[in-house]
Amino acid sequence: MDNNFIEKLKFKMDEFAHGVYRLTLKFPKSEIFGIVSQIRRSSLSVILNFIEGFARQRSQVKKNFWEISYGSLKESKYLLNFSYKEKYISEKEYTGLVILADEIGAMLWKRLQSLKRF
Repeated sequence: MDNNFIEKLKFKMDEFAHGVYRLTLKFPKSEIFGIVSQIRRSSLSVILNFIEGFARQRSQVKKNFWEISYGSLKESKYLLNFSYKEKYISEKEYTGLVILADEIGAMLWKRLQSLKRF
């Protein structure tokens, strides 16, 4: 596995999680246990599941964690869209994180496709 590729992917995932955390600081207090909690967990889950999968030796187990990571990314993107429609975030904030999420998704998908099919 190309370590440079993996490091770039982890960097982008880390930036995404931190970006979501910073963004949610301005959400309404009424959403602290709702969308704020959910989007923070899903965005952090992207990198956490990737790292846990990377540490696994068996390709099938690695693939499972990476699929969960990919699913969490999709969940996060939906919640960003929801937040934008509810006017919790600006179009610029939304677009910036969605572009980053799309880059992560493409890179993660490439990693998933590189594993043997089971």
